[in-house]
Amino acid sequence: MATPDALLIGRLERLLATEVHSAVAIKGGYTPAARWSVSLHSGKRVFVKMATTQMTAEALRRESIVYARITDEFAPRMLAWEDDADHPLLVLEDLSGAQWPPPWNEKLVGGVLEALERLHRSRVDLPPFRDVHGAFAEGWQQVARDPAPFLSLGLASHEWLARSLPRLVEASSDVDTVEDSPTHFDVRSDNLCRTARGVLLVDWNGACLGNDALDTGFWLPSLEAEGGPKPEHILPDRPDVAAVVSGFFAVRAGQPEIEDAPRVRWVQKQQLGPALRWVVRALGLQEP
Repeated sequence: MATPDALLIGRLERLLATEVHSAVAIKGGYTPAARWSVSLHSGKRVFVKMATTQMTAEALRRESIVYARITDEFAPRMLAWEDDADHPLLVLEDLSGAQWPPPWNEKLVGGVLEALERLHRSRVDLPPFRDVHGAFAEGWQQVARDPAPFLSLGLASHEWLARSLPRLVEASSDVDTVEDSPTHFDVRSDNLCRTARGVLLVDWNGACLGNDALDTGFWLPSLEAEGGPKPEHILPDRPDVAAVVSGFFAVRAGQPEIEDAPRVRWVQKQQLGPALRWVVRALGLQEP
C-alpha cells in the first residue's frame, strides 16, 4: 500500500480529531507492516504504523500495550491506538527530525547506554521473558542438535564447532533470563534515535521483564558492525552474555527466510560475525 486509502484516512481523522493533509509511505523495517509519515491539517506530523498480516497485527498489539505502560523518558509518545481484527493502527509522535545512527560517536553510544539504564531501573509492568521469547537463550544447545544451518554459513568448520560447543553451551547456560528488569530486547540502530530529550527506543513488541545485561548485549554486535566499539568495551567480562548472543544468531542466521519478515535473516547474518568474534575472544577459543 503506497498511500493510505480513504478508509484509513477516515480512521486517522477520527482517532486524532483533525484532518489529514498528506501522507508519505516510509520504506524500511523488517516486516510488511505499512508505515507512513502523515501531515495533519494542524501542521503537525505523526508516524503511523498499520499491521498487514496476522504476525504484524500480534506484534503491534504487544507494542501498543507497552507504550500504554511506559513513560516517555526513553520511548516516543503514543498518540493513538485502534485495534482491528485485521489492521490495527498505531500512531506515534513524529521522529523524522531526530538523529538516527549510524554513524556512531562516543556521545551517541553514551546516550543509548543512559537510556537503557533508565529503562532497566524503571518500574514497568511487562510480561516475563519466557512468555515473550521462549527458549531464547538456548541457541548453542539448538545448534548442537542440528548444526547444518549454522555450518552452511561458512563461518566455522565442523571441527571447530565440535571442539567449541561444550564451552559455548556451558557459558550460555550461566545466564539467568528469569530476572525482573524492564528490557527492550531489540536494540539496534533502526530502533533508536537521539532527540532533544535524549535517546528514544522504538519498536517495543519484544519488551519484557528479563536480564538487563543480556538486553544490552544484544545491541553490541550490530553496534560493532556499524563502526562502533567492540562489545567487550561496553560489556566487559561477560562471556556468558557473549555466548547467549552469539548462539541466538548462530541458530537462526542459516535458517530459511521468514515469509512475513524476509530481511530478518540478512540482519541476523550481519550480527553473527561480530557476535562470533566476541565469544571467541571472551572464552579464549581458537579462531573458527
